[in-house]
Amino acid sequence: MNTTVWTLTSAALVLLMTPGLAFFYGGLVKAKSVVSMMMLSFGALGLVAVLWILYGSSMSSIDSGNIWAFSGSPFANFGQAGVAGEDLIGVAYGSTFAIITTALISGAIADRAKFGSWMIFAGIWATLVYFPVAAWVWGGGWIANLGETLGGLPAVIDYAGGTAVHINAGAAALALALVLGKRVGFHKGITQPHNVPLVLMGAALLWFGWFGFNAGAASEAGEAGLIFLNTIAAPAAAILGWIVVEKLKDGKATSVGAVSGAVAGLVAITPACANLTPGWALLLGAIAGAVCAVAIDIKFKLGFDDSLDVVGLHLVAGILGTLYLGFFATGTGLFVGGDAGQLAVQVISVLAIVVYSFVVALVIGTAIEKTIGFRVTAQDEVAGIDSIVHGEEGYALEAQSVR
Repeated sequence: MNTTVWTLTSAALVLLMTPGLAFFYGGLVKAKSVVSMMMLSFGALGLVAVLWILYGSSMSSIDSGNIWAFSGSPFANFGQAGVAGEDLIGVAYGSTFAIITTALISGAIADRAKFGSWMIFAGIWATLVYFPVAAWVWGGGWIANLGETLGGLPAVIDYAGGTAVHINAGAAALALALVLGKRVGFHKGITQPHNVPLVLMGAALLWFGWFGFNAGAASEAGEAGLIFLNTIAAPAAAILGWIVVEKLKDGKATSVGAVSGAVAGLVAITPACANLTPGWALLLGAIAGAVCAVAIDIKFKLGFDDSLDVVGLHLVAGILGTLYLGFFATGTGLFVGGDAGQLAVQVISVLAIVVYSFVVALVIGTAIEKTIGFRVTAQDEVAGIDSIVHGEEGYALEAQSVR
């Protein structure tokens, strides 16, 4: 297996996920906010890529023997000076994860966020949260070494980002939703997707890119095959789980529900893609689709406005997939030959990242809101913020001439 070519291809696939996310989120919002919504993703793409190349990549790797370090030094190899050409492949691949993780958060504040304030938040959050958390999970930090630290328990399993990506982004999304408050007229069904085909196209691009997301780090064909199949199995089962619940709950199975189920299954399988047999992956997907179909209504019961259900999809499915490994991870899960040790380390990693990301995002978001302001005015929100914030319209159709 030519790992160099596959990693480069995977990096391109994962980079495509952020424009895919922009389409997915853009179709879900009001027609007069689609440009603003998509710009939150593209803004994150530009900013986080630059920060990653300058110092984020260095922060995401901790020197051996220093597992309790907050992160690697941001000044080591600043701007990738002195990094060998082959090592730059890993830097490029890692950048795409940093970008999509930050962009995911933006769905919680759709229709009401200032672009400049979002960019400030994205840069600070990536620096203080994503870069160090990536070091904890994948870069030799305390989460990577948690099992050994606790006395020979299994290592935490997070192959492609259940904790570092989805739980991390979902917790931050919850914090920002609380900081910005509810949309004007917030209630169940406040807005319907203005462009369903755009949502479906975005979801398709996300699923396509997810094969690079999950399988990009595979070093041999057998592992890649398992991951690839599981990345088909879980979202496929999640589609069924979601639309069954949706039909029972609301009387109709919708296309937006189907692709939301696919995303829930993709999120859930992300940490588990290399450590479940396909049968257990199918079960995980079905559970994630069904649970998330119910979880998206949590915001109405608890009174927070997570506009595009980042919490109900990414946080909930990320937690499900990460904890599921404690029961069904091949060889170490409680029900498949292991003991409670795997579950214990999975729980600790989930709790730590939820608390850390939520608290830091809450502090950053509150500081921005209290100083320069994070939310647009109610008048601008109702009118639609595309023309006001960006001077553009998503659908600037010429008026028909009158004869």
